[in-house]
Amino acid sequence: MKRLANIILGSSLLLSGCTMAPKYARPSLPVPDAWPESAISTPAPAEVPAPNELPWRDYFTDTKLRSVIELALSNNRDLRVAALHVQKAQALFRIQRAELTPSVGVMADGQKYRLPEKMTSDGVAQIVEQYSVNVGTLSWELDLFGRVRSLKDKALNQYLATDQARNAAQISLVAAVANTYLTLAADRENLALAKSTLEAQRTSCDLILSSRDAGIASDLDLRQAQSQVDAARVDMARYTGFVAANENALDLLVGVHVEPDMLPGALGDVGEMKAISAGLHSEILLRRPDIMAAEYQLKGANANIGAARAAFFPRISLTAGLGTMSPELSGLFDSGTRTWSFTPQIVAPLFAGGSLLANLKAAKVDRDIAVAQYEKAIQSAFREVSDSLVFRTTLMDQEDAQRSLVGALDESYRLSEARYKEGIDGYLGVLVNQRALYAAQRGFVSVRLARVINQVEIYKVFGGGA
Repeated sequence: MKRLANIILGSSLLLSGCTMAPKYARPSLPVPDAWPESAISTPAPAEVPAPNELPWRDYFTDTKLRSVIELALSNNRDLRVAALHVQKAQALFRIQRAELTPSVGVMADGQKYRLPEKMTSDGVAQIVEQYSVNVGTLSWELDLFGRVRSLKDKALNQYLATDQARNAAQISLVAAVANTYLTLAADRENLALAKSTLEAQRTSCDLILSSRDAGIASDLDLRQAQSQVDAARVDMARYTGFVAANENALDLLVGVHVEPDMLPGALGDVGEMKAISAGLHSEILLRRPDIMAAEYQLKGANANIGAARAAFFPRISLTAGLGTMSPELSGLFDSGTRTWSFTPQIVAPLFAGGSLLANLKAAKVDRDIAVAQYEKAIQSAFREVSDSLVFRTTLMDQEDAQRSLVGALDESYRLSEARYKEGIDGYLGVLVNQRALYAAQRGFVSVRLARVINQVEIYKVFGGGA
């Protein structure tokens, strides 16, 4: 029995590395090697890190924002589900891996039955007892053609793909929290702007009302001033609703209520993010978690072809045991009761109605589908990165232009108000410049929000950092 065990173990070690899966080769990049020229602005200094080399805690410099992200990573339910999927995939891989080694168990058996008179040699009925205890392995498959190992490789790659999917979910969560936080900050700044505008408009309206009563200003001037007050009231109500909705969205993302002292003030109060480099080669995309997950899925589909090919060949399974057997329970472990068994089994397919060929074809089609999905993931990532890099440059130009516009309109409003007070021009000029300035100020908040959200998007589309 010892010799038999050694033979089995030696065969297992000898054949443990054999599979019939095709040799895996990573598909070539289905995108250009470099980013489009329109997406490349001034080259970053050499010391500036790539996005996936910079942990998010270093990228987001604002203390409050970092605290909110930490809270979300601990409490977000979607991320929790993704982590549980990883645990499940890991358990399934361990189950499949266990098929490579024999499972040893103990089996105890007892029988007691009556033999009728016609079944005995002396014509007298007998009571027969038989007891046994065996230690051994049941139906362990010798993986001669790599079927079990291919299935193990498939389960391993499925586990690794699930783990990368969790990483991708974490990066998406970090980006979503940051975007919602920044949007809340912008809406709070717009709300403060609407409030200050409303207060200024009410002051102007009160002055015009006094001037009208004194016979200096006209009813038209009063109605025009009142329209500005009402417009500011509308914006106050609108941005109050936006702020409340964004706070609710942030609570949902974080998974718990975010305390008021953790919320942002104005957008201008949120710290800028660290500078990052886009790099020069598109191979950086291969480190994105979603693309890595797609490649692991491809590797798993490739391994599954090996299992489908091995199904054409015989399966050899072994059942072996060593134990004792006795006609009496009390004498089960006495001398002379030792027993052993060895039962090899070979199952070879002869006719399967074409199901084995169809299964192999399906496995190859699954591999081709995985290749297409992998290439599509890279193409989508390339477009996302290119768009984000293009917008980074244009949004910076927009912000500079919008800042200059606000300054010019502020001066124009100041001059038109002075001319109105001197009686040179009517109130219409003040009204037009006031509306233009208020719209430009809100536009400046929107452009700044778009720029910082673009920074978050760049960090996300490059795969971020842990």
